Amino acid sequence: MDEFEVGDVVIMKKGHPCGENRWHIIRTGADVKIKCLGCGRIIMLPRQEFVKKLKKVEQKMNEA
Repeated sequence: MDEFEVGDVVIMKKGHPCGENRWHIIRTGADVKIKCLGCGRIIMLPRQEFVKKLKKVEQKMNEA
């Protein structure tokens, strides 16, 4: 079910206050740590909440 991994760039359903909605996945596990590609802010979300808020995986790590 999980089609994301560390290094992927994802698009979230709701944008960050800085105006960007693209995020870089830094860490996965029970929690998912993501970094905003606009301002560099790092946040950690519970995995279940992250999956719910995820819109799509824009770029896989191995495609770069």
